Amino acid sequence: MEQKNSWWPLVTICLGTFMLLVDVTIVNVALPQMAADLHTSFTGLQWVVDGYALSLGVLLLGAGALGDRHGHRRLYAAGLALFALASLACGVASGTGVLIAARVVQGVGAAAMFTTTFALINAAYQGRARGVAYGVWGGVSGAAAAVGPILGGLLTEALSWRWIFLVNLPVSIAALVLCGTVLRPGETVRRGRFDVAGTLTFTVAAGALTLAVIRATTEGWSSAQTWGLLVLSGAGFAAFSLVERRSPDPMLDLSLLRNRSFAGVIVAALLVNFAAFAAFTYTSIWLQSLIGLSPLRAGLTGLPMSILSVVVSGIVGAKLHGRSPRLVIGVGMLLIGAGAALCALMVDADASWPALIAGYAVTGAGVGLVMPALAQSATAAVSRERAGMAAGAVTTARQLGFAIGIAVLGTVFAARAESHLSGHGVPDPAAAAHGLAAGQAGRILAGVPAAVRSTVDGVLHGAAAAGLDAAFLVAAAAGLAGGVAVLALVRATPAPVASDDRPAEHAAVHQ
Repeated sequence: MEQKNSWWPLVTICLGTFMLLVDVTIVNVALPQMAADLHTSFTGLQWVVDGYALSLGVLLLGAGALGDRHGHRRLYAAGLALFALASLACGVASGTGVLIAARVVQGVGAAAMFTTTFALINAAYQGRARGVAYGVWGGVSGAAAAVGPILGGLLTEALSWRWIFLVNLPVSIAALVLCGTVLRPGETVRRGRFDVAGTLTFTVAAGALTLAVIRATTEGWSSAQTWGLLVLSGAGFAAFSLVERRSPDPMLDLSLLRNRSFAGVIVAALLVNFAAFAAFTYTSIWLQSLIGLSPLRAGLTGLPMSILSVVVSGIVGAKLHGRSPRLVIGVGMLLIGAGAALCALMVDADASWPALIAGYAVTGAGVGLVMPALAQSATAAVSRERAGMAAGAVTTARQLGFAIGIAVLGTVFAARAESHLSGHGVPDPAAAAHGLAAGQAGRILAGVPAAVRSTVDGVLHGAAAAGLDAAFLVAAAAGLAGGVAVLALVRATPAPVASDDRPAEHAAVHQ
């Protein structure tokens, strides 16, 4: 990095990475205001979060193939432009449907940006400079996790929720200008045809599964609609498996899953965001609509998790590099499960934000152990020519786990809250539970006589606490299951030290 402007390619790449990762979590603290302004339902709120994570997750592998065929700089610039236009559409959305559609398009642009990151860094830097560049990129990725909820709280409180999207416009424009002036085109490798059939079948399968879980919240698990979507999802995954086995250029070589270590890492990747982050959506609603915190203060409650994550991640990189990934990832997943269980233990009807701090801190320590080791362990477990595919599969699994986790925990929260409300004689407990989950506690209270408002408020606090407890327990089970899977499947041998031609092994992508 001796040249005068040698840092500018990295700045350009990091701008896009920071934006797309911040947008995974920045919306959480703004959900109550969105619900009030757009009069959205609980299902609508879920899709505002899930639409982005789902489209980002299902398109990552396919987008990587497009970059190989048509140029990584070109795809990165196209992703930036699409992300900016979608952010503008989100910021001016007049209804929930438009906002959800724009979030899905945002995810498409994010996938195009994210999948080109490694290739662009490799084209810009060599030798030791490449290792430094990956270290900086990893730090920026980790910072996005800490900044997202806080930035969302600041913008929502000072301006409005619309600015969490509109703030992307000047950043995207700056990145586009830099993209055309400082990024090298990179090597274009044309490796057969784009896997259209694999991309479509995977998208249908993952989308139907997520929609089935969300629909189960309102229709029930026994409904024909829920089961129809589950059957469609199963058929989609079966078709995807068949397509990938027969394709000469599959976006995912399914034979990799026969590798026990790789399979264990994929299980951890699928469950880590589910266990660690999916409950944030519902704790943010609880903190604002029932506890009365401002968006900024609600965002700041996640700071212990972010700080511990960054600190432990740094320790892992400095002290535990080369150690057994089975222990590092396995123990990290167990800590994430323990942190979620601690949150479930501490939250009750009389609790406030301090009840989350200890559990968040333990979860943050687990995240700090798991995240830096995931991509490295996945790529180290497969052959050199499959390293990029393995890293993409890990990132895809993480985003899908987050999307499915939002849906599952939302269903659990609503069902447990409905049961609590029904036990206290609340009329139409299902509607009340969904209103509570959508941040409408104030509207519910405003609709009851003043004489019983205090009693109803206590019942709502109890229902929200019961829903959060159930959601945290499911998240804890996911974390513990991931830890057990890693300890059982991943080999005990340390991961080999990466060389300069495999720098992606060092890249830790934080949510």
